[in-house]
Amino acid sequence: MQIIPMRDLKNTVEVEHLCSEENGPVFVTKNGYGRLVVMDIDYYERIMRQMVEAKEIIDAIEDIKDGRTIDGSQAISDIKKKYGI
Repeated sequence: MQIIPMRDLKNTVEVEHLCSEENGPVFVTKNGYGRLVVMDIDYYERIMRQMVEAKEIIDAIEDIKDGRTIDGSQAISDIKKKYGI
């Protein structure tokens, strides 16, 4: 985990290098307290994709628990009927 003071944000090349090297968030402090988080876009996109996937899994588990599912062969049969296959 990398922590830098706010004043170091002036050196954008170094901050970019830290983000790339860290392959994770870089925490920025102001007066000794956490204030910002800076990260490489690839890391951000990977984390966001994982969050979306986790939400989809949670939603699917809730569907199963609440009985909002149908049998696979029934689903295929319904699709074939609907589209005349």
